[in-house]
Amino acid sequence: MLTELRIQNFAIIDKLELHFGPGLIILTGETGAGKSIILDAVVMLIGGKADTTYIRTDSDAAFVEGVFQLKGPEKEAVHEILNREDLMDDPDYITLMREVRKEGRSVARINGRTVNVSLLKEIGAILVDIHGQAEHLSLLDSRAHLGLLDRYAEVAQPLSDYRQTYHALLNLRHELGELRKAQADADRRVEMLTYQAEEIEAARLKPGEDEELRKERDRLANAESLAQNAQEALAVLDEGSPETPAATDLVGQAAQALNSLAKIDPAQNELASQAELMLDTISELIHNLQDYLEEIEFNPKRLDEVEERLDLIHSLTRKFGGSIPSVIAYGAEARRQLETITGAAERIADLELQEAKLLEKLAKQGGILSEKRKSAAESMGNGIETELDDLRMAEARFKVDFQTKPDPNGAPTNNGSRIAFDQNGFDRVEFLIAPNPGEGLKPLTKIASGGETSRLMLGLKNVLARADQIPSLIFDEIDQGIGGRVGMTVGQKLWNLSRMHQVFCVTHLPQLAAFGDQHYQVQKLVEKGRTLTRVEQLDGEPRLLELSQMLGEVGEGTLRSAHELLQVARQMIKDIKK
Repeated sequence: MLTELRIQNFAIIDKLELHFGPGLIILTGETGAGKSIILDAVVMLIGGKADTTYIRTDSDAAFVEGVFQLKGPEKEAVHEILNREDLMDDPDYITLMREVRKEGRSVARINGRTVNVSLLKEIGAILVDIHGQAEHLSLLDSRAHLGLLDRYAEVAQPLSDYRQTYHALLNLRHELGELRKAQADADRRVEMLTYQAEEIEAARLKPGEDEELRKERDRLANAESLAQNAQEALAVLDEGSPETPAATDLVGQAAQALNSLAKIDPAQNELASQAELMLDTISELIHNLQDYLEEIEFNPKRLDEVEERLDLIHSLTRKFGGSIPSVIAYGAEARRQLETITGAAERIADLELQEAKLLEKLAKQGGILSEKRKSAAESMGNGIETELDDLRMAEARFKVDFQTKPDPNGAPTNNGSRIAFDQNGFDRVEFLIAPNPGEGLKPLTKIASGGETSRLMLGLKNVLARADQIPSLIFDEIDQGIGGRVGMTVGQKLWNLSRMHQVFCVTHLPQLAAFGDQHYQVQKLVEKGRTLTRVEQLDGEPRLLELSQMLGEVGEGTLRSAHELLQVARQMIKDIKK
């Protein structure tokens, strides 16, 4: 519910801060005092038009902020949006803000963070319903009618059962569609997959073999250079030349000399050992070079084979993946798909049988759902017509219109036809109304706005009180065309509605105002040549005086009548509570 409302530089409001509680909240005051301006501010707050004409003269911007307490069914819906947009702050409260600037730019914020107006409007529609402003009237949205009827009919469990079957059918149809699509181009797919799988399998690829082949190719392609370098090293190490002895001979001579030195000076044994080790190392190097020379292969044929193998691997990795493991995996997947296609006909036949059974189950559950809705719709219609009778609309008629659409792939009916369905069942629901005698039933979305509409909505809201999850309701112009006696009835119904919703009502009728849990007087003043709006919460004597002024010129008679109105209202409230 709306707990705080702050308005600044909005039309004739310079600065206003209001605090609201639950129940029925009444706003009264002379025509033009600013009651409708407060409602205009609320409309802008929840995503309505932000017009620069709202900006107070000599001000740069108009500002509206509202704090809403979340404690009813709306809490989950608001939390879902806040979590989705990463705007969650206090889980029990949400703050909306709207500002329109002189240059025409408007700013919207939720919990202090800037958002687009569409998001503000999405949340605003969950929190506030304004009756008298057709563009903000939830009941004038036919898409909401089925949900309201379902909550009134209390069909949560059968609807849940139906939806479980519905989603199972959707999943099955998705699989069936994929299989039928696969079967439709099965021949082309089988030919292609078979070719791909056989091409990959014939290659007999091994992970890592491409790297080994590249190394072998490098050796084969450079065999002559490798052999020449190895032979040159061997010549230096082991063979020598007439001009230069071999390295082994030179190191051997050095080792003999150091051995002789160590015999005379044992302290140099380490030098002799190092020389022996060097001689052994050179001998081992010579041995390894000789082995390497024997392994060097001058084999052009093998080189061609390696090149061809590498070309094949490159071709396969380019077509089926960037590496040998990817190609092998692709081949395995091709084989799996071939098996799936091969068994598709049997699987399709099995799924078609399951589909027929699910459709039969869905038809039964949908039929039960429709019957409960139609039974509840009749009860709801009678209740709404009774409410309208109390509100001096005795001739008004209300009906819930049910429609279905044929669909060859839909759910079967008893007469052999098939009807369309979605997650909500078979029914397309719309509320119809005939406000006046002689007029035919018309969609609720087509009726005119004004006081009559507000009374109609009050009747609907009272019957749908438990089904309607919007926490704050605002009624404007609800007292147009009704007198004092009916005003008491309207007041009683508003009070009754305010037990399940926070209800705001702008009124000129004291009979209606007497039922308020909170009563605010809106006044227009002139200070220093400027027109201002002031709002004061009334209680006790000030409230009695306001009701007296609403009845006529203040005097003993009007004060007594105002007191009697309060007494009668209290008694009617007591009767409701019984």
